Amino acid sequence: MNFRERVLTVLKGGIPDRVPWFADFDYWASSLERRGQRPAGFRQSLDYLDWHRELNTGFYLQGYWPFRMIPDSSVHIQEGQDGDIRYRRIHTPVGTLEEQWKYLPTSFSEAPYKHMIESAADLKPLRYWYEHVTCESDYARAQWLNAHVGDLGLTLVYAPRSPFMQMMAEYTGIVNIVNIWTEAPDEFDETLAVMRHVHDQCAQIAIDSPAECIMIPENLSAEVVGRRFFESYLRDYETFWNARIRAAGKFSFIHMDGTLRGLIGPVASTGFSVIESFTPAPVGNLDVTEVRAMVEPDTVLWGGLPGALFSPLYTDAFFDAHVHAVLDVMTTQPGFVLGCADQVPPDGLVERVRRVSEIVESREMRI
Repeated sequence: MNFRERVLTVLKGGIPDRVPWFADFDYWASSLERRGQRPAGFRQSLDYLDWHRELNTGFYLQGYWPFRMIPDSSVHIQEGQDGDIRYRRIHTPVGTLEEQWKYLPTSFSEAPYKHMIESAADLKPLRYWYEHVTCESDYARAQWLNAHVGDLGLTLVYAPRSPFMQMMAEYTGIVNIVNIWTEAPDEFDETLAVMRHVHDQCAQIAIDSPAECIMIPENLSAEVVGRRFFESYLRDYETFWNARIRAAGKFSFIHMDGTLRGLIGPVASTGFSVIESFTPAPVGNLDVTEVRAMVEPDTVLWGGLPGALFSPLYTDAFFDAHVHAVLDVMTTQPGFVLGCADQVPPDGLVERVRRVSEIVESREMRI
């Protein structure tokens, strides 16, 4: 079986000849571009697909937002770069919002430096912005991928996050969102309702795209979100859109790469086809032997190899032992895809990626 045949077999409830092995190289490749070791635009090129073939791993997390939120003339968006700071200012008649993200060269990543929403006073301009946008499709990337991915894997796009997770992950951070929810609960709920109206339009655009897999990239972590916020603000959105993704004949994914204990079962119960990038111990708080029993029988679990293990921080012997331990589970139980959880880091060792491929091919399914 090739990569595509293996993963589709699992997604459809069957047993492949080997555990599918699909890695996310985006962070790693981005650092190589910045270091000049790969050309600019490498991740959007055919060479990027060929790199996956060279390393003998499947390709999937090429997801992007297949829609655009276009503001009307009453909203002016200003974006720019000031040294290591990337900023965006959203000017509305009822106030201006600004976010800043600072690039960290040691980690080849950026982090929030100033949140767009810092207090309840910022909710009014946020609502105005959302009330004055239209949603348009942007399918060019999905069409290109459908034409070129072939037997290497899948075409996947993103639907919007739930409004709560969009607020927390992009606009507020956890401290601000808790403060605003505590101080102005009615206005907070009103704002999420306005956001939901737009997110629903964009989610339908994602479903209508040429992609066969639709991911809600929630970036959930149980110690941050918890059951109360999940039940109040995430369950309805995820259940609603999972049903529509399945009705369209497509597979629904959630990106859940943080701690799992206490939340993975409720998340699976909303109907996701795949819980992607599950991160077990020694980085996460669940052992891979526990996860299968915590989710719905038809839920595919995708992950198992913490990204840190691909770095020189861990020995070759430790790495090999972890891969074999994970495959001891995945070759004897159905519904698993082996993946890096969640990404190979900038100091990832190419020999480790090749080693996973070697071990996978040496391990037959025993179900």
